[in-house]
Amino acid sequence: MAVFVYAENINGVYKKAAFEAVSYAKAVADQAGDTVTAISVNPTDSSDLLYKYGASNVINIKDEGLKNFSAKAYAQAVSEVANGNIIVFPHTTDASSIAPMLAVMNGHSLITNVLDAPESLSPFQVKRRAFSGKGFMHAKAESAGVIITVSQNAYGVKENSVSGTEEVKNLSVANEDTKVISHEQSSGKLDLKEAEVVVSAGRGMKGPENWGMIEDLANVLGAATACSKPVSDIGWRPHTEHVGQTGKAISPNLYIAVGISGAIQHLAGVNSSKTIVVINSDAEAPFFKSADYGVVGDAFQIIPALTEKIKAIKG
Repeated sequence: MAVFVYAENINGVYKKAAFEAVSYAKAVADQAGDTVTAISVNPTDSSDLLYKYGASNVINIKDEGLKNFSAKAYAQAVSEVANGNIIVFPHTTDASSIAPMLAVMNGHSLITNVLDAPESLSPFQVKRRAFSGKGFMHAKAESAGVIITVSQNAYGVKENSVSGTEEVKNLSVANEDTKVISHEQSSGKLDLKEAEVVVSAGRGMKGPENWGMIEDLANVLGAATACSKPVSDIGWRPHTEHVGQTGKAISPNLYIAVGISGAIQHLAGVNSSKTIVVINSDAEAPFFKSADYGVVGDAFQIIPALTEKIKAIKG
């Protein structure tokens, strides 16, 4: 039972999502008594980073035509080198668009948003997130082959170093139907979907000039910053920070929401967070019903005081 994993890279650089997917694939391979083969497209990072989390074999696809992302072309490339009956993907935006196309190409079952190691391999059955993160289900694959996407920050990154080998595969996959309209470039900032702590704010901040205190709190916590949809719509913050049903869905260990009322559309993107802290001056804000901890008060007093307290604790 060969186990393959798609190790996603951004501009050639491996991110946390790739390491989490490899960690998960290693757990599946251990159950199956097999090894892990990782596949990546045009990486510049060393394969040593993948050996560290359990990939015994790394196949590096080299294809100039795949410099621009296309789910169809990438699925075709992966299909040409992955001949296993279990293929693991991270549940990132790009990987989640490759996985279903690959499933159709190979006639495999597809299970998305997986949370835990499989309950059984034959048949393949696993716990997954459902209903926009509001529930769970135990999904069972009906076909012999299965493709899964692993929910970010769910299984975790687990070191499991092995001796590995690398193979370079030169391909020329047709990619003429791809037109790049826009592309979110990776900056030096912490990736929002991979962040374990997120500090988010809404219209309660009253204006973009007040976001400095949110960024200060995020910096002291080593967190990423996020915002509600209305805030990105009116241009206070970039759309790349918008979390919610129509923005990014995230699952950090800690989500701090400041001045956000907690509409159901916002909750759909953040309710997979392990711990939610809500800070709002309105004691009737709906978000308090979903919070693990709630603070009723003025954010303009609470956030600077909280930031200073955390700085003092950290010394």
